[in-house]
Amino acid sequence: MMAGFAVAAAAYAGRYSILAWQAFKARPPPLRKFYEGGFQPIMNRREAALILGVRDRTPTEKVREAHKRVMMANHPDAGGSHYLASKINEAKDVLLGRTKGGGSAF
Repeated sequence: MMAGFAVAAAAYAGRYSILAWQAFKARPPPLRKFYEGGFQPIMNRREAALILGVRDRTPTEKVREAHKRVMMANHPDAGGSHYLASKINEAKDVLLGRTKGGGSAF
């Protein structure tokens, strides 16, 4: 009788393990910390906020601080990309409402 309980317990443990493994494999992929995707042809406020790492309705002073922080890390004189620098500047202009409508220089 004791052997029967041991076999039944092993069977239930095995079944639970298989179900747990299938649930583990079927889980959704983890969320990424960074935005994946290219730039839009015409930058909108959402994309500008993503570039600068702020919210869509951030105050002017916070936008300027975020622009300075991101630009220091990506400035062309410090080895950064001219394309990214133009997109960072465009993002600041979009969030501050100073868009010229032409997009970036590239």
